[in-house]
Amino acid sequence: MLTDIKSFTREELEAQFKGWDEPVYRVKQLMDWLYVQRVTDWDAMSNLSKPLREKLRQQFSLGTLKLVRQQGSRDTTRKFLWQLADGAFIESVLIPANPSLYGEVSDRHTLCVSTQVGCAYGCKFCASGLDGWKRNLFPHEIIEQVLCVERHCAAEEAATGGKTATSFPGTRIVDNLVIMGMGEPLANYDNLLKALRLLNSPWGGRIGARKITVSTSGLAPQIRKLADEPEQFSLAVSLHGATDAVRGRIMPVNKKYPLAELTNALAYYRDQRGRFITFEYILIAGVNDALDQTRPLATLARNLNAKVNLIPYNQVEGLPWARPDDETCEQFLRALKALKVVCTLRREKGGDIDAACGQLRLKTEREMADSSQP
Repeated sequence: MLTDIKSFTREELEAQFKGWDEPVYRVKQLMDWLYVQRVTDWDAMSNLSKPLREKLRQQFSLGTLKLVRQQGSRDTTRKFLWQLADGAFIESVLIPANPSLYGEVSDRHTLCVSTQVGCAYGCKFCASGLDGWKRNLFPHEIIEQVLCVERHCAAEEAATGGKTATSFPGTRIVDNLVIMGMGEPLANYDNLLKALRLLNSPWGGRIGARKITVSTSGLAPQIRKLADEPEQFSLAVSLHGATDAVRGRIMPVNKKYPLAELTNALAYYRDQRGRFITFEYILIAGVNDALDQTRPLATLARNLNAKVNLIPYNQVEGLPWARPDDETCEQFLRALKALKVVCTLRREKGGDIDAACGQLRLKTEREMADSSQP
């Protein structure tokens, strides 16, 4: 099978064009069609000659993702379920910023993207790994999540006759990327980095490196490797426990990379980058939400110059974990602030749309399996 053209860098494409005796400036035109105009048809590339378009058609595929389901609505948190070419499903979540001071609809958006079909790391509270790990995503499948969401938003504006910024061809609708959807991003390291470089590059997606956050459940060697990369991507750690006893109960990765090893890798990252690290901390009732957990969490955060993002648990069907009540979450937040920790509490973003990673995919696959039964 042909490989999608969005899995190739500019340098790789320039080498191909030189082999075809095509002028290198054509690559810039091609990149504009792919990443700015977001076209899905070779024939739409009108300033490329027909012979060149035919060469491209013969050498590369130009695929997209199929939108299977959407939850949420415009100007709210939305979850998209995509089907890949091999029939597998992945999810992306589009999160608008809060409305502006004067009440206008926000025009800034963060997209949470997936990097794997399923997950092998088996966090006990997460839906992504309930059916195991299937495969890594290719660079173009990571990139297409961004482009597909932008095409979808632009088409919505066109259908309603809207004249907002998203209506204009080439507008970058996704301002920020968080790589914390389905899968463990750093377990798909090479494909992820290639995709992010294409999305970050001035001739590709043009999303600033500082607006791209890579999340990990705690793969210490890859954290060190990421620290040595030239790009200034941000780092978030799915911590969810500030002691080995708590973290080991809900995150099997802690057995391979316990907190001492993880924090050493994070200290290396901090020293190399001199930037904030974010601790993602899902509050789970009766597991990690007691106030005695705030002191070890505060110690970790202060030592590593990390900020803490508290996230009340989104219930997953079939799992025993529960969301703490609002007052417990607020008390945890106040206790951390009293310990001089920079922290926030996500009060509600997407709890009504199966927003926990992998939920919509799992729900759809089970419905399809039920409907196929005689």
